[in-house]
Amino acid sequence: MTKAGWRIVPLDETLLAQWATLRQQLWPHHKMAAHQQEGAELLAAAHLNAFLVLDEQSQAVAFADAALRHDYVNGCESSPVVYLEGIYVQPASRRRGLAQALIARVAQWGRELGCRELASDAAIDNLASQQLHQRLGFAETERVVFFKKALG
Repeated sequence: MTKAGWRIVPLDETLLAQWATLRQQLWPHHKMAAHQQEGAELLAAAHLNAFLVLDEQSQAVAFADAALRHDYVNGCESSPVVYLEGIYVQPASRRRGLAQALIARVAQWGRELGCRELASDAAIDNLASQQLHQRLGFAETERVVFFKKALG
């Protein structure tokens, strides 16, 4: 997909470093080496995919990670489901429709794999992500609080 000089491409080995850098901006609490390792795993797994938005200079300015999930996905009625694992647009490139274009590409990939639903999640306190999801056409399905109990 091309939009005013921007293009969306699937992740490949040549773009791995740029993708990892964008992921580091979204998830700075993970080490860069972890992002790079996840990228190698993503490239080797048929049920995982990532798409990048490249600008006119072929620099990555946004990404979306997606997975094909066969397990139960909260709020969904079908299986498999394409699941948006993460999406990020650099601040200087926001408000240009890039997130919407990435979602359209992820949805296309899901349809190609037989999916009828696209799902995602956001932390309960991440209001910016929740608002982005709503602007991108997602409907909230439920809220969950996770618990644990040590068995030691």
